[in-house]
Amino acid sequence: MLVAVSGFPEVLRVGDLEIAVSVSDRRKSVRLTIERDASVTAVAPPQVSRSELIKMVEAKRSWLYGKLAERRELGEARPAREYVAGEGFPYLGRSYRLRIVEPGSEVRLIRGRMELGEDGGAQELVRWYCRVGKPWLKHRIRPWASRMGAEVTGLRVQPLGYRWGSCSRDGRVNIHWATMQLPPTLIDYVLVHELAHLQRRDHNPDFWRLVERAMPGYQDRRERLRRLGPDLWLPDEGR
Repeated sequence: MLVAVSGFPEVLRVGDLEIAVSVSDRRKSVRLTIERDASVTAVAPPQVSRSELIKMVEAKRSWLYGKLAERRELGEARPAREYVAGEGFPYLGRSYRLRIVEPGSEVRLIRGRMELGEDGGAQELVRWYCRVGKPWLKHRIRPWASRMGAEVTGLRVQPLGYRWGSCSRDGRVNIHWATMQLPPTLIDYVLVHELAHLQRRDHNPDFWRLVERAMPGYQDRRERLRRLGPDLWLPDEGR
């Protein structure tokens, strides 16, 4: 069970950031999370002191601001969609109308329609975006990785909360399945952004120089992504 950390305030304030703190005996290190409501939480092992946690938050300040900005781009209110014939779902920048077919059918695109089984819904659609996204993205990322001199050791398509993408120090890149709803030119921006993070973890000037070098004029794509994000389909679950 998670409880308030002994010696910590229930909400830790670091500058203009407020972090709700809890403790878990199962944690070996502090985990910072941007929640769905844009709040910041920290789960810490019992031995971490208040001063240590403050130092960690201060060190992660630019990362936190960046993730909060991404959450605002991806997480704004959006119109609900129904799983009925004629409802539109985007794929690679184009909207496809649903055709409801026999129960148990896999989601597929055929003759300009997106087929969904009568008993299907959000989970089946999310699995489809993940399934078709992985080979498409693996092919798409290769020339960008070559251009940027980045080594990609693996690529996964999965729910990522309010992040378009993430990466690890060993070269693995994760892309939010909802990215597959974007036009390819904006997917390219997401890929370049994550490839730059393989070399620069924070959004510092060196990071943005890497992005600019690979994708001159990236600012236009970033702004289009910010505007388009709220129009994408995201179910309540499966993020």
